Amino acid sequence: MDIISTNNITKQFINQTVLDNINISVPEQSIFGLLGPNGAGKTTLIRIINQIIAPDKGQISFLGNKLSSIHTKQIGYLPEERGLYKKMKVGEQSLYLAQLKGLSKHDALKKLKYWFEKFEMQDWWNKKVEELSKGMQQKVQFVITVIHEPVLLIFDEPFSGFDPINVNIIREEILNLRDKGATVIFSTHNMASVEELCDYIALINKSKNILNGNIKEIKDTYKANIYEFELSEYNEKIKTVINNNFELLEHSTKDSLTKIKIKILDSVSPNDLIKAILPYAKIISFKEILPSINDIFIKEVSKEN
Repeated sequence: MDIISTNNITKQFINQTVLDNINISVPEQSIFGLLGPNGAGKTTLIRIINQIIAPDKGQISFLGNKLSSIHTKQIGYLPEERGLYKKMKVGEQSLYLAQLKGLSKHDALKKLKYWFEKFEMQDWWNKKVEELSKGMQQKVQFVITVIHEPVLLIFDEPFSGFDPINVNIIREEILNLRDKGATVIFSTHNMASVEELCDYIALINKSKNILNGNIKEIKDTYKANIYEFELSEYNEKIKTVINNNFELLEHSTKDSLTKIKIKILDSVSPNDLIKAILPYAKIISFKEILPSINDIFIKEVSKEN
């Protein structure tokens, strides 16, 4: 079942259309990347899902039912602009916000102890938020976002402000939460994170949803029949064979190994290519080159501009 599905969500501010008939489906227990250039409408859609603002048109379903205020406690939201009280102590504030999310004081303290130990934050309990670095504040807010174990987590630029070590910690935790049953929607400009984490993506540009679906299927759609070989015992005659039947894109030799990238034409198969190469070299490795999400993102956005 889809945990979230949007049906023709449309939103205008003054005379500008920010979202134009947006339709996305987020399967349960998946990681869903919401992508797009600045100003595309991603944050507006996130705020509508969180019921911070309402759409002008369209409807959102939550686990098959119309999204309403009763679903609020089943959602955890980490906005890009963080909202901790700077003068308040970390522990006092974390306990207060955890109770706002419906936890009893006893359960909140128990869960906070677990998370603070896990992230090595015990020494921060009596510090004021303003005494923490931006990355430390991000960690605190991440904990507050997940503390009530919501079934849907929405992160807007979750890795902003973190050093590489803490990026890895948060990335692993997002995967753990998914594996334990949560569904994650996150918006980011970090395409490497999308490649590593996402099962599905949607690309919004100029208020319209121009691409969405399973990330593997999207990559397959955009592939260009390009293959990379690593070869030993290389014979120069191979160039003639390749140029007669295929398109040689790259060729480089280092030490005793040669790497080549070849584009296959529609009329031939990868097996034909392997047969053509085998008499002139020993194949060490062979793989198909799929486009990156970053390549697809740039191609689609450039097409629309």
